[in-house]
Amino acid sequence: MEYVISFLIGGAICALVQIIMDNTKLLPGRIMVGLVCVGALLSFLRLYEPIADWAKAGATVPLIGFGHLLFKGVKEAVDSQGFIGTFYGGLESAAVGISGALIMGYLASLVFKSKMK
Repeated sequence: MEYVISFLIGGAICALVQIIMDNTKLLPGRIMVGLVCVGALLSFLRLYEPIADWAKAGATVPLIGFGHLLFKGVKEAVDSQGFIGTFYGGLESAAVGISGALIMGYLASLVFKSKMK
Protein backbone atom coordinates (compact mmCIF):
# COMPACT_ATOMS: atom_id res chain seq x y z
CA MET A 1 0.00 0.00 0.00
CA GLU A 2 2.96 2.33 0.62
CA TYR A 3 3.89 2.10 -3.07
CA VAL A 4 0.39 3.10 -4.12
CA ILE A 5 0.31 6.08 -1.75
CA SER A 6 3.79 7.19 -2.89
CA PHE A 7 2.78 6.85 -6.53
CA LEU A 8 -0.44 8.80 -6.06
CA ILE A 9 1.14 11.66 -4.06
CA GLY A 10 4.15 11.94 -6.39
CA GLY A 11 1.84 11.78 -9.40
CA ALA A 12 -0.43 14.46 -7.93
CA ILE A 13 2.56 16.76 -7.41
CA CYS A 14 3.73 16.18 -10.99
CA ALA A 15 0.21 16.67 -12.38
CA LEU A 16 -0.17 19.93 -10.47
CA VAL A 17 3.15 21.19 -11.83
CA GLN A 18 2.14 20.17 -15.36
CA ILE A 19 -1.11 22.11 -15.01
CA ILE A 20 0.87 25.15 -13.86
CA MET A 21 3.24 24.79 -16.82
CA ASP A 22 0.39 24.48 -19.31
CA ASN A 23 -1.74 27.33 -18.00
CA THR A 24 0.85 29.97 -17.14
CA LYS A 25 3.74 31.61 -18.91
CA LEU A 26 6.17 30.71 -16.13
CA LEU A 27 9.46 29.30 -17.30
CA PRO A 28 10.47 25.84 -16.03
CA GLY A 29 13.35 27.27 -14.00
CA ARG A 30 11.03 29.57 -12.09
CA ILE A 31 8.61 26.73 -11.45
CA MET A 32 11.44 24.58 -10.08
CA VAL A 33 12.62 27.37 -7.77
CA GLY A 34 9.03 27.86 -6.68
CA LEU A 35 8.73 24.17 -5.80
CA VAL A 36 11.88 24.30 -3.68
CA CYS A 37 10.55 27.40 -1.91
CA VAL A 38 7.16 25.76 -1.32
CA GLY A 39 8.91 22.77 0.24
CA ALA A 40 10.92 25.02 2.55
CA LEU A 41 7.83 27.05 3.46
CA LEU A 42 5.81 23.92 4.25
CA SER A 43 8.69 22.71 6.41
CA PHE A 44 8.80 26.03 8.22
CA LEU A 45 5.07 25.76 8.91
CA ARG A 46 5.63 22.16 10.12
CA LEU A 47 3.22 20.80 7.51
CA TYR A 48 5.70 18.90 5.35
CA GLU A 49 7.03 16.35 7.85
CA PRO A 50 3.65 14.61 8.42
CA ILE A 51 3.05 14.46 4.67
CA ALA A 52 6.54 13.06 4.06
CA ASP A 53 6.11 10.46 6.80
CA TRP A 54 2.83 9.32 5.24
CA ALA A 55 3.67 9.52 1.51
CA LYS A 56 7.36 8.50 1.80
CA ALA A 57 9.17 8.83 -1.57
CA GLY A 58 6.09 10.30 -3.23
CA ALA A 59 6.68 13.48 -1.25
CA THR A 60 10.45 13.46 -0.71
CA VAL A 61 11.69 12.74 -4.25
CA PRO A 62 10.13 15.73 -6.11
CA LEU A 63 11.68 19.19 -5.83
CA ILE A 64 9.40 20.04 -2.92
CA GLY A 65 11.35 17.42 -0.96
CA PHE A 66 14.61 19.18 -1.83
CA GLY A 67 13.30 22.39 -0.27
CA HIS A 68 12.34 20.43 2.83
CA LEU A 69 15.81 18.89 2.98
CA LEU A 70 17.50 22.28 2.69
CA PHE A 71 15.31 23.80 5.38
CA LYS A 72 15.85 20.85 7.70
CA GLY A 73 19.63 21.07 7.27
CA VAL A 74 19.72 24.81 7.92
CA LYS A 75 17.49 24.45 10.99
CA GLU A 76 19.68 21.72 12.50
CA ALA A 77 22.89 23.67 11.77
CA VAL A 78 21.49 26.87 13.27
CA ASP A 79 20.36 24.98 16.37
CA SER A 80 23.83 23.51 16.87
CA GLN A 81 26.18 26.21 15.52
CA GLY A 82 24.17 29.41 15.69
CA PHE A 83 23.94 31.97 12.89
CA ILE A 84 26.92 30.55 10.98
CA GLY A 85 24.87 27.39 10.36
CA THR A 86 22.69 29.42 8.01
CA PHE A 87 25.48 29.39 5.44
CA TYR A 88 26.39 25.72 5.35
CA GLY A 89 23.52 23.71 6.87
CA GLY A 90 21.50 23.30 3.69
CA LEU A 91 24.48 22.37 1.55
CA GLU A 92 25.75 19.93 4.14
CA SER A 93 22.43 18.09 4.33
CA ALA A 94 21.94 17.98 0.55
CA ALA A 95 25.57 17.41 -0.50
CA VAL A 96 25.06 13.87 -1.77
CA GLY A 97 22.08 14.82 -3.95
CA ILE A 98 23.79 17.91 -5.32
CA SER A 99 26.99 15.97 -6.07
CA GLY A 100 25.04 13.19 -7.76
CA ALA A 101 23.19 15.66 -9.97
CA LEU A 102 26.44 17.38 -10.98
CA ILE A 103 28.23 14.11 -11.74
CA MET A 104 25.33 12.65 -13.72
CA GLY A 105 24.92 15.91 -15.63
CA TYR A 106 28.59 15.90 -16.53
CA LEU A 107 28.46 12.25 -17.65
CA ALA A 108 25.37 12.95 -19.73
CA SER A 109 27.18 15.85 -21.41
CA LEU A 110 29.98 13.48 -22.41
CA VAL A 111 27.61 10.88 -23.89
CA PHE A 112 25.07 13.12 -25.64
CA LYS A 113 25.71 15.98 -28.04
CA SER A 114 23.56 19.01 -27.23
CA LYS A 115 22.16 21.27 -29.92
CA MET A 116 21.19 24.87 -29.50
CA LYS A 117 17.59 25.68 -30.41
